[in-house]
Amino acid sequence: MGLDCYALDWINLGKEKGRNDMAVEAGEVTGCWMRFRWRTGCVSWRSKVDNSLSSAIAQCGHKSTNDGSRDQPNAPIISSSTTTSNADSVSFSSRFGEEVKVASQLRKFTYNELKCATQYFRPETLLGEGGFGCVFKAWIDQKGTAPAKPGLGLTVAVKKLDPDGLQGHKEWLAEVYFLGELLHPNLVKLIGYCIEDEQRLLVYEFMPRGSLDNHLFRRSLPLPWSIRMKIALAAAKGLAFLHEESEKAVIYRDFKTSNILLDVDYNAKLADFGLAKEGPEGDKTHVSTRVMGTYGYAAPEYVMTGHLTSRSDVYSFGVVLLEIMTGRRSMDKTLRNGERNLVEWARPILGDERRFYRLVDPRLEGNFSASGAQKVAQIANRCLARDPKARPRMSEVVEALELLINLKDMASSSQLFQAMKNERSAGSGHRAGGGNRSGLKKQLSYTRNGHHPVRTFSTNSRASTLQAIAKPSVLQA
Repeated sequence: MGLDCYALDWINLGKEKGRNDMAVEAGEVTGCWMRFRWRTGCVSWRSKVDNSLSSAIAQCGHKSTNDGSRDQPNAPIISSSTTTSNADSVSFSSRFGEEVKVASQLRKFTYNELKCATQYFRPETLLGEGGFGCVFKAWIDQKGTAPAKPGLGLTVAVKKLDPDGLQGHKEWLAEVYFLGELLHPNLVKLIGYCIEDEQRLLVYEFMPRGSLDNHLFRRSLPLPWSIRMKIALAAAKGLAFLHEESEKAVIYRDFKTSNILLDVDYNAKLADFGLAKEGPEGDKTHVSTRVMGTYGYAAPEYVMTGHLTSRSDVYSFGVVLLEIMTGRRSMDKTLRNGERNLVEWARPILGDERRFYRLVDPRLEGNFSASGAQKVAQIANRCLARDPKARPRMSEVVEALELLINLKDMASSSQLFQAMKNERSAGSGHRAGGGNRSGLKKQLSYTRNGHHPVRTFSTNSRASTLQAIAKPSVLQA
């Protein structure tokens, strides 16, 4: 309904309707900055702005020259006294120096610098949009904050919080806090930020291949099996770092395909830390919190109790691993009953050594490792265990996936796979003749041409609650 046009699939959020939001409190975002029904919601209509792009660029160049002091990088680390809503954004800005300490690894941009770097937030630079606002492509100085001409300098993605949107100031701060402190090859790098009056912007490294969601569900050509395994391993390493290697354990809480971004070599990085939480400390076993996330990915015990642990992320990883393996979405209402929920459909097959082939994306046509696919099914089965204590640690998942990277035993040469393929063909033909729909046929049609929302919170605040599954009332913990 997640990051897509651009590598940040926090991006395509909100462009699509009919998404499976975990919670909706009120209203729906119809635009990102100033709203247009006839044009993208993320484009600002400037009635008093220069009539030509050249004059705008010239003006930007003049202002950035006079503001050379902005090239000195600095950054915020949030204190416990920071405000948590958009309503308090102005007062927070006026008390910025009192509430936020400065960390040298982040650059502090002025709003004018980012406005010029995105060419006044022109539609041509728009990468995506969602409940938080919009993401634009921009170019900045390699080491400073001054804007650069398109194609020169450092290419970045600028995430602009909509003051009237659905993501709160608290989530904006969470991203600055976590990504400003956490550095790892499998986490998207936060380069800097801007906070001026009601304006809240974040500047990230640019991920040219977009999100995993885009490649799994929106491209006609399927991702090769080897690339899928590379992405799964890198994403697992990112979670393992958060859970077991960072100074303080971090629970990601929003692990899904649209939050996994890919660089030019398909190296995967986790993005969007607005829902992240620090893990339990001391003798505490969990963090009690309001239930938030994406329906279809959230661990069932977290949904029911609000008790958050690192094993909640492990469950979400199991769901994504199933999506990588099958080419199906975690939730797909276009499929017939019994197949709409990926985990419930796949669970009976995961532990069956003779039936696991049914789980593999049919578009791969046997071009995958037979033993690797079986191991992936086993890993996913463990991650999806109903008992959280039975789920593996992410470091164990990393070790298991590392063994699958270079396997060459193609399933296309397997007698078992060929027999199952023939069985599928015969069954499909029989059902087609009888006017019934084949589950496989339906999957192929949907994954190529289907419509599924990318992002969780396009119509709601990142701080919104999850609707209880068992009853219509809102569940809070």
